[in-house]
Amino acid sequence: MAWKKSTIRGCALGAALLLPATAFAEDTGVSQGVFVANNVWMMLCTALVFIMHLGFASVETGLTRAKNTTNILFKNVFVICSGLLTYYICGFNLMYPGDFNGYFGFAGFGLDPGADGNTALYADGGYTYWTDFIFQGMFAATCATIVSGAVAERIKLSAFMIFALIFVAIIYPIAGSWKWGGGWLDAMGFYDFAGSTLVHSVGGWGALVGAWMLGGRLGKFGPDGRLTPIPGSNMPLAAIGVFLLWLGWFGFNGGSVLSADPELTSLVLVTTCLAAAAGGLGAMLSYNLVSTKPDLSMALNGILAGLVGVTAGADVVTPMSAILIGAIAGCLVVGSVIFFDRIRIDDPVGAISVHLTCGIWGTLAVGIFSTNPDHSFLTQLIGVGAYAAFTLTCVLVVFGILNATIGIRVPEEDEVEGLDLSEHGMHAYDLHTSGTSLDAPLGLGRS
Repeated sequence: MAWKKSTIRGCALGAALLLPATAFAEDTGVSQGVFVANNVWMMLCTALVFIMHLGFASVETGLTRAKNTTNILFKNVFVICSGLLTYYICGFNLMYPGDFNGYFGFAGFGLDPGADGNTALYADGGYTYWTDFIFQGMFAATCATIVSGAVAERIKLSAFMIFALIFVAIIYPIAGSWKWGGGWLDAMGFYDFAGSTLVHSVGGWGALVGAWMLGGRLGKFGPDGRLTPIPGSNMPLAAIGVFLLWLGWFGFNGGSVLSADPELTSLVLVTTCLAAAAGGLGAMLSYNLVSTKPDLSMALNGILAGLVGVTAGADVVTPMSAILIGAIAGCLVVGSVIFFDRIRIDDPVGAISVHLTCGIWGTLAVGIFSTNPDHSFLTQLIGVGAYAAFTLTCVLVVFGILNATIGIRVPEEDEVEGLDLSEHGMHAYDLHTSGTSLDAPLGLGRS
């Protein structure tokens, strides 16, 4: 998905829509009908991607303990609010700087729809500047949300908020510019349709560093090396979250076609859904090798694994290839969760396994299954390595500075009490009966 700024500028949307269809086609390269259809489809997809943040919030709160629910929800609210604003201020123009050296560029603060202040037409008139910004802005906050799940239940709220600001405003956009902004990886031929690496692996590398630096939650790893599972508080909510994310992926991948092209869009939705289904079944079947009891959380993460895995090549793989990619991702996520537990990296929701492990797999799978002969496994591998080196370095610096200054982990007593009370002074759930007297229970002692 090479989102590049077009040189077509200065045509006001209102004026454009008043032009006769033939004149509009001549000026922009597309008909009025196609232009409107493209914009409506991409704006609908923007709304679907926004719904994914509700899905992330539900999955994270469902797979963690009730005493940290408010804290997790607060982080999710902060990420989307701050993410959109910082992407407006500087992120968008870091990611799409126009002509630059392929590694770093900046087109200025805020948005610039054209020299005359009118709405620019992008991609040869296929959609507007505003549609481009809001669709991509929804992607930006997703990276920090991935990190949120992996560091849940023990990170200081202030430390996470500072990290998320820097991550979304600077680290993610620079990484994105290398491919989607027309940078050096794009010139090399690296391919990532909707972000298996640019969104999911970049977020996954951040999650890995954060979880490693924080250490495990209290009671998770015993001194003798024994692992103590910490179950989630609300599995129905986790399941709702995964289905919301699956729904949102219709926009995540479907909108990444960057047009309402019916043939390509329908193919992308088919490959996306087949990979998700195969990922869920792959996780169910592979978990049978390590346990006689089916695990719902593994099945749910298997669905997400399939979605992440197919995201890099959803438009260039066949339906059968999508099934294979998803099934392998479902198996990988089970092995990855077990692996990270064994090396004592505590990830409460499996974010590292879903987004990093399966993001890497999905990116490499393009070099194996793509129907485009220009895509090569070696180029995909170089891209994975480049993003790993860049993101790991940046996140280590940011978390290292935060840890050396304000600290990144809450005190033990706060962790035991729960971050809802220690960080927010409130419970997520009020289970006490209100409005009744102790000496006059409901239905008793009343005239």
